Amino acid sequence: QLQLVESGGGLVQPGGSLRLSCAASGFTLDYYAIGWFRQAPGKEREGVSCISSNDGSTYYVDSVKGRFAISRDNAKNTVYLQMNSLKPEDTAVYYCASAAGRVCGGAYDYWGQGTQVTVSS
Repeated sequence: QLQLVESGGGLVQPGGSLRLSCAASGFTLDYYAIGWFRQAPGKEREGVSCISSNDGSTYYVDSVKGRFAISRDNAKNTVYLQMNSLKPEDTAVYYCASAAGRVCGGAYDYWGQGTQVTVSS
């Protein structure tokens, strides 16, 4: 069964850090671009970051540039999202998804169940 499982969410104070993990089972992540998305209550889902599998190119939405970093560990079949200097507006459910191909910007085939990130004092 093809599956993506996110973990690492939680409650953190403003300025704090979290590292989200996206672990795959049933398929090999290093053949696909992987994206992180988030959805806050009452808002549309937003693309946060993506990492390609052909050359490791990374992409970030402007609001997280310089604070978030995406990486992949192919040996562990896992993609990470390191989130630093967190702000209350980063509060959302975060999802990872695998793309249909190696590069970012296309359709995403498989989605995880999401992990809640709450930034609050």
